[in-house]
Amino acid sequence: MAAITKNVEEIRNRVILGEFGVKNVHTTDYPGNYPGYDDTWDLEKFQKNFRIDVVNLDESSMEFDMVGIDAAIANAFRRILLAEVPTMAIEKVFIYNNTSIVQDEVLAHRLGLIPIKADPRLFEYRNTVSGDETVEEEGSEIDTIQLQLKIKCSRNPRASKDSSDPRELYLNHMVYSKDIKWVPIGNQADVFVDSGIGPVHDDILVAQLRPGQELDITMHCVKGIGKDHAKFSPVATASYRLLPEITLLEPVEGEMAERLKRCFSRGVIELEDVNGKSELTNLTAL
Repeated sequence: MAAITKNVEEIRNRVILGEFGVKNVHTTDYPGNYPGYDDTWDLEKFQKNFRIDVVNLDESSMEFDMVGIDAAIANAFRRILLAEVPTMAIEKVFIYNNTSIVQDEVLAHRLGLIPIKADPRLFEYRNTVSGDETVEEEGSEIDTIQLQLKIKCSRNPRASKDSSDPRELYLNHMVYSKDIKWVPIGNQADVFVDSGIGPVHDDILVAQLRPGQELDITMHCVKGIGKDHAKFSPVATASYRLLPEITLLEPVEGEMAERLKRCFSRGVIELEDVNGKSELTNLTAL
């Protein structure tokens, strides 16, 4: 019975990568499917076994290990990050003047995809008035962030006559996200004085201008989720992978050990000199 239980536990806790395919990727929805193995839901047991280990964390990315859950649950977290976590994004673009070569609809699309630095928990969802037809209410300080892009390209009077570099010949010929400015509505200037509302990155190229061309645009940011539109997704990429565990079925020595080590990333396999031969001594999960 002990051997059967151990085998069943390996099936339930391991995805096996075989020579011709991957096995045991399924999960069980009901307890009692495996004899001798208690598969019933136990909250205390789950809390004891489940843990989250943060591997890497910085301003733009986060990597962490979730131990003690099924792959389907990890995938659910991934989908929630992509589609269910609210964020702020540019929804309405009012173009008063656009004499650049970029068409209005293309420019509005580019602006809508610029990530905006704003805490969505401090804003409400934009309401609509339902009647014979759906009419959007005017934005207010509790549900709308107003941004403005107003810039004009001109010639640089100090440029050298022999220069052909646009960076020297023209002023404001490259329009970046840093040129987008926040215009507070109502009491937002006092409420969000320390929030630093604006684009997340300052170096996103919006358009290129030449002397005489200009942009005069007002934008409204609202709260939304990625399920409605990708621009509301708070993450660029959310992915997961299974934590590998390498098991060797027989000892590996000599040249074969050296070749096996070169098959993996640095640090996964370590070799030790035993009786004049290199022998594999340690396997580390990636």
